[in-house]
Amino acid sequence: MALKIKPLADRVIVESALAEEKTVSGIIIPDSAKEKPQRGKIVAVGKGKPDEPMTVKTGDTVLYGQYAGTEISVEGKDYLIMRESDIFAVV
Repeated sequence: MALKIKPLADRVIVESALAEEKTVSGIIIPDSAKEKPQRGKIVAVGKGKPDEPMTVKTGDTVLYGQYAGTEISVEGKDYLIMRESDIFAVV
């Protein structure tokens, strides 16, 4: 997927995973009770800082904080843009 937007420095653009539709036991979760996903796939990566190269790459699935990043809309699709330091882990 080629976005027409390129993050700068140590920022990445993440496509959030879909929120869970039902619990493990099969209870359907209404839209008003769904939690914001904390997992997503990186779709674009900046070049990093001169003294700190990027450690994540496009296509990585990552875990991040509940309030990490800023929501943006590009070509009608919603993404999060955040600093690499907001990412907790690569899964």
